[in-house]
Amino acid sequence: MVYIHLAEGFEETEAITPTDILRRGGVEVQLVSMTNNLAVTGAHGIKLTADILFEDADYDSCEMIVLPGGMPGTLNLQQHSKLCDKIKEFALKGKFIAAICAAPMILGEMNLLENRHATIYPEMEEHLKKAEVLKDAVVVDDNIITSRGPATAAKFGYTLLMLLTDEETADDTYKGMLYN
Repeated sequence: MVYIHLAEGFEETEAITPTDILRRGGVEVQLVSMTNNLAVTGAHGIKLTADILFEDADYDSCEMIVLPGGMPGTLNLQQHSKLCDKIKEFALKGKFIAAICAAPMILGEMNLLENRHATIYPEMEEHLKKAEVLKDAVVVDDNIITSRGPATAAKFGYTLLMLLTDEETADDTYKGMLYN
């Protein structure tokens, strides 16, 4: 199970694209509302209906936490103390944590990127505290996956699919979607 977290003001492309790719690849994904309502509005006014509320999520069965970026979505995720507790727990257990666009700042501000490679939306690099900052579209450093922004959402999604399944599943999904 993968949980993709939706806070008010999330970047729509960074939530939907990985969700679609992972589901096409056979991975169970649930959109998790960080509000008290299943309907969550993105940074560009697109409303998505989440599958579950944060309070109903079973993190013991979750393999990966995904944090879409966007503003103020990233700040809203960062201010959710119970989510931050789950992120710390996943980091301690070596479970997958993935963040795209501005969302890697959450990991940097939590000091989870020390001596790791990471990337983030341009001009936000100061938030990747003690990390070696790269400009790659997607960076995988052990259990932490970071990506740069909306245009890298497909590559981010395929990288997550590869990590959660296998190369053949990812390749078949790439080909079926006509991705280069």
